[in-house]
Amino acid sequence: MTDLRWTKVLALTMVGALVVGCSDSGGSDDNVDTGDQATRVQDTREFAVQEETLAFEAIDGVETDRWTGVMDNGAGYRVEVPAEGNWNGMLVMYAHGYRGEGSELTVSSPALRSYYISRGYAWAASSYSTNYYDVRTGVEDTNALANAFVDIAAQNGRTLMAPSKIYITGDSMGGHVTAAAIEAETQATAANKVTYAGAVPRCGVVGGTYEFDYLLNFTFAAQHVADMGPTSYPATDFDQAAIDDVLWTTTPSFAAQGVPTEAGLQLENIVRTLSGGDRPTFEQGFRGGYYNVVMGTGGRDGTVNGILLRNLSGNEGVNYNLDGDPDNSTSEETAFNESMFRVMADPAANPLRNDGVRWIPQVNGEFTVPVVSLHNLGDLYVPFVHEQIYRERAEANGSDAWLVQRAIRSSPHCSFEAAELISAFDAMIAWEQNGTKPEGDDVTTASVVADENYGCRFTTATRTGVPACPATVQ
Repeated sequence: MTDLRWTKVLALTMVGALVVGCSDSGGSDDNVDTGDQATRVQDTREFAVQEETLAFEAIDGVETDRWTGVMDNGAGYRVEVPAEGNWNGMLVMYAHGYRGEGSELTVSSPALRSYYISRGYAWAASSYSTNYYDVRTGVEDTNALANAFVDIAAQNGRTLMAPSKIYITGDSMGGHVTAAAIEAETQATAANKVTYAGAVPRCGVVGGTYEFDYLLNFTFAAQHVADMGPTSYPATDFDQAAIDDVLWTTTPSFAAQGVPTEAGLQLENIVRTLSGGDRPTFEQGFRGGYYNVVMGTGGRDGTVNGILLRNLSGNEGVNYNLDGDPDNSTSEETAFNESMFRVMADPAANPLRNDGVRWIPQVNGEFTVPVVSLHNLGDLYVPFVHEQIYRERAEANGSDAWLVQRAIRSSPHCSFEAAELISAFDAMIAWEQNGTKPEGDDVTTASVVADENYGCRFTTATRTGVPACPATVQ
C-alpha cells in the first residue's frame, strides 16, 4: 500500500506526458512513424567494431566453447557455452550499459560470467550496432544475437538445440534494454522477437524516459538555485563552473565528498524529491562524483543526443521543493517555481514505429515473467525513483505480482557486490523454475524507504562512508 505522502511527492515530480502507472512518456500510441520522415542525427553516425578486440580469455581450469564475431547488423558479439555434457540447455543474454559517443563498438563479458558457466548456463553479449543512448538497437541487436545462437554454434562446429529458456539481464542502459525486452509492447513490435523467461535489470533505467526529465529538472534547478537561469531551452546559458562556485564550498568528486553552501543544500532538497524521496545514502550520492556526471548533461536539447527528432523532455507541473518538506510550500518556493523557465515535452517525440521497437523502447510495466531488480539507493545518475515508477506502472497494469525489487545501500551508480548479483539471479531462477517467489523491498512507502535501516535486507557488505546495518537486519 503506497502512503499518501509519497503519492503526493511522486505526482509533483512527474512531468508533462509522463503518467505514472500507465505508460512511458514521449510517444502517442496513435502516432505510428512509417520510417520515411526526416533523418535523425543518430542515423548519420557511423560505428564499427574491431574484430580483434572481441576475443576473451578462458576461465582458469574450466572448459568451454568461446565464440566471437560480427553480426550482419555490424554488432560484435561474445558467446560462451559450457563443455559438451555440461550445458543445461539455457541461455543468459547480457545487455551492456551506456558506452558514450565514440565510433568504436565494444563487448563486455557479464560480471557473473564464471557463475553462469559453473551453473551450466550459456551466455551471450552484443556490442550493439550503435553507441549513444540507443536502447532500440540494444533491444533489437540483443534479440538478434539470441536468435542466432544455434547458428553461431554450428558455424563453429558444435551442434546445439535451441535454448529451452532464455533469460536477460543488464546494467544501467542495459537495465533499460532488459526491462524493455520483456514488455508487451516490445513483444508485439520488435523486428527481432525473443520470448524471455525472466529478467534481472540492475541499476536500470526502468522508469524509461523519466530519466531525461530528471536530468533536465536537475540541471535547470541547479541553474535556478544559483540565480543563473535558465532562460532558454536548450539552456544555452548553462555554465557549470559558475554554478558550482555558488552551490559548493568544495565541489564533489569521485575522490571526495563535496560540501554544499546554503544554496547547494536547496538543490540537494530538490534532487532528493526528484530522485525518490528521503532514503539512506542519498546524501552520499548527491555529494559524490556523479553530481558532475549529471551536470555534464546540462544545456542539452530534448532529442537525447540525436536519438529522437523532437523534444522528449519537459518540466510543466513540476514543483521544486527547496526546504525538504514536500507537504508545505513556502513563499520562497512559490517564487522559485513561478520564476522557473518551463518546457513542454512533445508527445510525438517517441512514436510507435512500423519497423521495430520505438527509438526509445517503452517501459510500461506490462510483463508476465519473473523480474528481480536491483538498485543502489544513493545512485544520482539513474536514481532510485526509477524503481518507484516501475512499481507504480506494474501495479496499474496488473504485472506487480511478477516484480520483486531490492534496494542496495550504496551510492555509486551500479555499485554491487558479487554476492548481491548472484542472490538476485538465483532468486529469479528459483522463482521462474520452481515457483518460489523471492523476498523483496517495499520501494514506494515513504516512511519505509526513509528508515535508517532501509536497504539492509539485501546488502551484503558495508560500503565506505555508508552507515553499517545492524546485524539483526541483514
